[in-house]
Amino acid sequence: MLAKTLPHDFEQALLIGRLWVPGLGPVVVAITAEGVLDLSGLASTCSELLEQTQVATRVRSFIQGGHASHLANTADVLNNSQAPQLDASAPWFMAPCDLQAIKAAGVTFVASMLERVIEEQARGDASKAEAVRQAVVAVIGDNLRSVKPGSPESAKLKEVLLAQGMWSQYLEVGIGPDAEIFTKSQPMSAIGTGALAGIHPGSQWNNPEPEIVLAVNSRGEVVGATLGNDVNLRDFEGRSALLLGKAKDNNASCAIGPFIRLFDAHFGIDDVRQCDLSLKVQGPEGFVMQGSSSLSQISRDPLDLVGQAMGPCHQYPDGMMLFLGTMFAPTQDRHGPGQGFTHVVGDVVSVSTPKLGTLTNTITTSDQAAPWVYGIGALMRDLTRRGLLA
Repeated sequence: MLAKTLPHDFEQALLIGRLWVPGLGPVVVAITAEGVLDLSGLASTCSELLEQTQVATRVRSFIQGGHASHLANTADVLNNSQAPQLDASAPWFMAPCDLQAIKAAGVTFVASMLERVIEEQARGDASKAEAVRQAVVAVIGDNLRSVKPGSPESAKLKEVLLAQGMWSQYLEVGIGPDAEIFTKSQPMSAIGTGALAGIHPGSQWNNPEPEIVLAVNSRGEVVGATLGNDVNLRDFEGRSALLLGKAKDNNASCAIGPFIRLFDAHFGIDDVRQCDLSLKVQGPEGFVMQGSSSLSQISRDPLDLVGQAMGPCHQYPDGMMLFLGTMFAPTQDRHGPGQGFTHVVGDVVSVSTPKLGTLTNTITTSDQAAPWVYGIGALMRDLTRRGLLA
């Protein structure tokens, strides 16, 4: 579990996260292969930590100065973080973010852009998706790959597709000047690695969305990155774009982790731009699906997406976590020819990339996942009790 979860170059990686400690609550920590180190003397929340200038240098100095006490063995905590066998009397890893807004950019890859159009044309009916897919790709598939969003060429393509009756709200945000930025989930609601991830029980067509997630402070500075699974209900959103909130924000439907890797001399935004994400779904019936997503094919630069999410018109005083979108939209048949992919309870979903490690979650329904009960009020009470709030 340890070798699979940590980045391949973990000896160079500066990893931070949150550890649930029974009797204390969430503790901001640094993670090494050997141990989980307490950063409470540096910051009481992840949000507060990422607000500090030169945060990577501060964290390294804090650890090297002997100020970060050892809390637990990393391998032991990872093993205990795996639902449903989690022992609540022992420490376990939470999502690495806390007070930050959880935002997401949608339709940032051509492949997923086409699938959103297909969902819309199929009105959320998976049985119609393959026929619609062939028709849509025949008309617009080759036209999109060389188009830069917001360019004069994209405006001309819009006119052509409007004349053919093939324009879509998803194409508007995919190749138009304005990116789709939406609220994925609420602060404190994300689940971490090992936890049960939720699919709305009313959904019959859904999928994982493996993504890079940027950690951004309130000044709009990207200070780190992690992995995310933007669990998506294709049938809900396909019926109406106005159901995006219901398609995206359900109990346990936002997975982030395993840890935030801070930007430093060994890892930065250029490494993010070159990340190749791998996805693996292992079903309880023996079904296996694998796929990949390369950030090099993203249609908008990550920093452009940050600028569209935060700036003069959008402030996030506690920072934000920003999902960058995915090019992976599974079409592999699972339950019969032409039916495509959808989750079943018990699916084990792994999202990985060498420099960020692996995020693993097991699928359940949102009403059967652990209810979200620990919010900002509870966190403030625990921090006050520990003497960490002035």
